[in-house]
Amino acid sequence: MNYLAHAYLSFNIPEITVGNLISDFVKGRKKLDYPVAIRRGIDLHRAIDTFTDNHEVTRRAKSFFKDAYGLYSGPLTDIVYDHFLANDPGIFPLMDGGLKVFSSTVYRHIETCREALPENFAHLFYYMRTQDWLSHYGEKQAIRNSFGGLARRATYMPDPRRAGELFEIHYLELEACYRDFFPGLEEFARHTLREGQMH
Repeated sequence: MNYLAHAYLSFNIPEITVGNLISDFVKGRKKLDYPVAIRRGIDLHRAIDTFTDNHEVTRRAKSFFKDAYGLYSGPLTDIVYDHFLANDPGIFPLMDGGLKVFSSTVYRHIETCREALPENFAHLFYYMRTQDWLSHYGEKQAIRNSFGGLARRATYMPDPRRAGELFEIHYLELEACYRDFFPGLEEFARHTLREGQMH
């Protein structure tokens, strides 16, 4: 789960941020239990995932993990995108502590809607906030840790250490994929949210 990208693509709107981040924990008609603004965030998350999964650049990025990880190449690529987003000075300028400030704001947004959080996400959010996951995505070790977390949750994923090696070997190619892909994703997310083209 690329939490940083979904948080960033919520455009600093608290309810959209919450919906975007809890979407994977909300199944079926459970979505209807939430206020309209949070439902819009849930739908935005799903639109972002569809756009990302079907994009030709994402297919290129996934190809570096495909032979070793098969279907898990998608989630691995999502995590990698967060790394390059965290290190994008055009989005999170280093001089004003951009990523740290952004992360703190996201945690506050989530806290304001704490009663709405699904139990599984509320449990995860405790660690996200106390360990400041969002601020650490720029570190390579945090990405390796995320690969390990994915492997613990995924029944059949191979040893994640190879993913860390592939991440290093193809670092520049993966960074190029991020740069080719992310501006279009941001434009898509803004348009989707503005036009309400979500189901």
